[in-house]
Amino acid sequence: MIKRLIPAFIAITLFSCEQVETPQNEEQKPSATIKNHSYGNIDEISTNHLHLELNVDFENKSLAGVARHTMDNKGADKAVFDIKKINIEKVTLGKKGAETETTFTIGQYDSLLGAPLIVDLSSEDLFVNIYYSTQKDADALDWLPAELTGSKKYPFLYTQGQAILTRTWIPVQDTPENRFTYSADLKVPSELLALMSATNPTENNETGEYSFEMKQPIPSYLLALAVGELDYRQLSDNSGVYAEPHLIDAAEAEFKDIPKMIDAAEGLYGEYLWDVYDVIILPYSFPFGGMENPRLTFLTPTLIAGDGSLVSTVAHELAHSWSGNLVTNASWNDFWLNEGFTVYFENRIMEEVYGKEIADMLAMIEFQELKRSVDDLMAEGREKDTYLKLDLHGRDPDDGMTDIAYVKGAFFLKTIEEKVGREKFDVFLNAYFKAHEFKTLTTEKFVEYINENLFEKENIEFNLNEWIYGEGIPSNVIQLNSDRFVVAQELAQEVKDGNKLPTDLKRSDKITQEWLAFIRAFDGELSKEQMIMVDEQLNFKNSGNSEIMSEWFVLGIKNDYKEIRPEIKAFLKKVGRRKFLEPLYTTLAKTEETLEWGKEVYKEARPYYHAVSFHTIDKILGVNH
Repeated sequence: MIKRLIPAFIAITLFSCEQVETPQNEEQKPSATIKNHSYGNIDEISTNHLHLELNVDFENKSLAGVARHTMDNKGADKAVFDIKKINIEKVTLGKKGAETETTFTIGQYDSLLGAPLIVDLSSEDLFVNIYYSTQKDADALDWLPAELTGSKKYPFLYTQGQAILTRTWIPVQDTPENRFTYSADLKVPSELLALMSATNPTENNETGEYSFEMKQPIPSYLLALAVGELDYRQLSDNSGVYAEPHLIDAAEAEFKDIPKMIDAAEGLYGEYLWDVYDVIILPYSFPFGGMENPRLTFLTPTLIAGDGSLVSTVAHELAHSWSGNLVTNASWNDFWLNEGFTVYFENRIMEEVYGKEIADMLAMIEFQELKRSVDDLMAEGREKDTYLKLDLHGRDPDDGMTDIAYVKGAFFLKTIEEKVGREKFDVFLNAYFKAHEFKTLTTEKFVEYINENLFEKENIEFNLNEWIYGEGIPSNVIQLNSDRFVVAQELAQEVKDGNKLPTDLKRSDKITQEWLAFIRAFDGELSKEQMIMVDEQLNFKNSGNSEIMSEWFVLGIKNDYKEIRPEIKAFLKKVGRRKFLEPLYTTLAKTEETLEWGKEVYKEARPYYHAVSFHTIDKILGVNH
């Protein structure tokens, strides 16, 4: 669909505009080649630096300004960018201050991928400037009103770009295959602090104007922005935590071991190459446990358990500084290269900082989740989605964000470690990260590399194809054991047999993972009366620990424990993390009565969720918005 350029008032980057369409027949709309979920023609011309000039407008829920692309042009006469729910005002060529307006077209819109923005240029053009504004329903952007923030005084904004949502707030070649540096100049309300996945301030200024720079090249999904009332606490020379004022003390205490984790990670796999490792605690609507945006990891407040028992997520996001951020999957079909390596690395960090027993319990809990995911996928006829190497052509990359990529990938690497020995495997991993730093990699290239640099070198045979291109969990998977889990499972059996809990047993006597093993040992079956008995003593329903509460609530829904519905409803209206929402709503959808109640709750809760979460729950409950 061709867009005509409409003159508009522009004051630096502060403007408001809408696209005006010239009607055309559907078949006349231009198209572009799709590769790796992107229209970008990066083989012909690609961004190597992006500079943003944006105004953050909370009243209109819009970002408005210009994206200035410095490009590597290999002789192209067009540059193609990905856009979705973005209004394009005009496009110019040339450096700032010496720009010439050019023509552009916007191709056929696709509900998943958005549309190609096709910019006309010459083979000599290296600078493309796209003047634009975002739409209110841009999927990457979560505009939270003041009443949903901690202080209830100021609004909050954050972005979530992975996998292909950056195109909803920046016109960009939105594929992990292309890496570029970036900088930004932002204008925000003066009472708020702006942060990005780049160099950051630690306190707000009177003007509300902030500048940022990311010197290391990153893929587009790692571009990130957060704006809100935020405080900062330094944890070490190169680490610290941001949070809303009401959470800053708890966050500082919960994540005090981040410097130890950084030391452990560098001791394992080499120097941290991103200069600073800060984290920010986002509002409860954040859809993930964490997001590894370089220099500024985004975290959910559900990790603040008060006892440090959920900090493995921080270890995971830190590990991404090597696997994912430093060495990146070339396509979303290769997502396991990001996540499998990261879960393995996370577990090694946890072992270094907290000991092997804790690390093994964490891995065993994940393995339980992996087996459950494999069973579910097999039952749904999605056997190929249990492969490590996926085929997501024509599908949402989110379909590949399962325990397969994360945990099957990690146990693949754990099994290799057991086969070749930890010392040799660590030598291999150090060389792997060094050889591919700031590069992208496919599964096939990884197979070539590990065969040449590990298996052939050490004269070892290993069933790579069965793990990468095979269904389920291979039989040679490493086996882990935990005496503490056995005790927790035996305690569950006592309860199932009709016995009371020991009178002196307290929830603080066991760590989160032991209680998860206890709850899971019931295999989904426990009478309402027994659940009431457990709650009277251990109070899982009000524990404040989201991992325990979500597992307990699922068990309660399955066993008609309606007495905890007020707690379930409060949880669903507070927490937007998809990991917890998905099993809860899925369980509610199993019967007609619970589905009806679940829909009633969801109607109230949906405004509290990010688009990543509510799109998933819409499908589970079969509702349209």
